[in-house]
Amino acid sequence: MGVVNVTPDSFSDGGKFLAPGSALAHARALIDEGADILDIGAESTRPGANPVSTQDEIARAIPLIAAVRAQSAIPISIDTMKPDVARAAMAAGANIWNDVTALTHSPDAPAVAAELGCEVMLMHMQGAPQTMQASPRYDDVVAEVSGFLAQRAQAAVAAGVAREKIWLDPGIGFGKSLEHNLTLLANLHELVGLGFPVLLGVSRKSFIAAIDPGVSPAHRLPGSLTAALAGAQAGVA
Repeated sequence: MGVVNVTPDSFSDGGKFLAPGSALAHARALIDEGADILDIGAESTRPGANPVSTQDEIARAIPLIAAVRAQSAIPISIDTMKPDVARAAMAAGANIWNDVTALTHSPDAPAVAAELGCEVMLMHMQGAPQTMQASPRYDDVVAEVSGFLAQRAQAAVAAGVAREKIWLDPGIGFGKSLEHNLTLLANLHELVGLGFPVLLGVSRKSFIAAIDPGVSPAHRLPGSLTAALAGAQAGVA
């Protein structure tokens, strides 16, 4: 999955691809390098990030989705928690709704996902981006994350989303300490065992710097690859 952040404030590349020309060039480069899916996000969900209006999110993301779709048949996911943004993205050519709130941000989100008929990625997050890293707590992080995702998958199916279109994401770094992240990575087989394909987002996240102090996001590739390979070994898709 290649990621294009059309945002000014994403943690690893904020502002780098905000201009339409640079965003499209980055998308083309990711496709040329072998990406199987292109994930486009127009609202940063890094710890402490400020919310973005629906209008701004659509203005940033939709022209890029349309431009990529005009040049490539690659599957495109829209990273958004807002149903109106997901609707606009699908109309522009996106195929997948990647939601860090697991369709909980809006009461009508599950019904909209069913209406759109797209694939849906359901992620676990404790709290909201503004506060999620304040002091996350779990009694059993693996059981709680797996239980939440199983429940959200059931809610999506109940709303009319086809079971085979649901993906699960443990949300590494979203309301989780270093210990929580490492425990989840060591027990990914539990999540895989729920019977849904699993998406694992680990690239350049701060838990890598917590293990290897002082490493900036731009220099976290070795840790990113190690975590991704561990995920692949555990059966994530």
